[in-house]
Amino acid sequence: MKLVSWNVNGIRAVIKKDGAKSLESLNPDIICLQEVRALPDQFNLELTGYEAYWNPAEKKGYSGTGILSRVPFVTVENGLNGFIDDNEGRVITAETESFFIVTVYTPNSKRGLLRLDYRTGEWDLAFLKHVKKLSEKKPVIFCGDLNVAHKEIDIANPAANHKNAGFTDEERGGFDNFINAGFIDTFRIFNNEGGNYTWWSNFNKSREKNIGWRIDYFVVSDSLKNKIKKASIHPDITGSDHCPISLEL
Repeated sequence: MKLVSWNVNGIRAVIKKDGAKSLESLNPDIICLQEVRALPDQFNLELTGYEAYWNPAEKKGYSGTGILSRVPFVTVENGLNGFIDDNEGRVITAETESFFIVTVYTPNSKRGLLRLDYRTGEWDLAFLKHVKKLSEKKPVIFCGDLNVAHKEIDIANPAANHKNAGFTDEERGGFDNFINAGFIDTFRIFNNEGGNYTWWSNFNKSREKNIGWRIDYFVVSDSLKNKIKKASIHPDITGSDHCPISLEL
């Protein structure tokens, strides 16, 4: 089974840039999308054979997530199961016969860290409770834009970013909490080298220079570790300021 995750930073723009063909080239069984920024009736992502599930934000043109699957789901649920109110469409949880798959678009702490307290003091805690509760029933795979570079190896310029959104001690500690709860960053099973990024600023030719951040992840329950065949980043696929990532089981 192959899973793909992609922060599309506006699905309508990605569709115009042949996003459907890009996704088809990866041949995924399950596709998890973040930052869709549109209502389902505002676009047509032409992918044959997939059932689509959407969780748009109440605010138009903002946030939103989606899952498309060739695998039948037992249940599909939007939000964080009552742990925190989510009117920004940031989470979809789908249950297969053997595991839960969760797509998540974690809130950005914003310039000046205006949303850091909410992000780390409320959201991160609620999301951790959500995936821990799921894991009591079945193994969990959660993926998406977690808006944090976990280690210095995950960012091109760590020294200059310790007090910036996405690389604060508080946000990185929030990721530590997932690891301490028994979840695994799948990419680091196979690759412990720097220079592997999933997001690049649109300024100063950052992508061409590979001055980026790894903030998109596939994270899994420890019980799935021996099922992981491959975890990859696909920087050659453009159309968004993020690139897709994939996981093979």
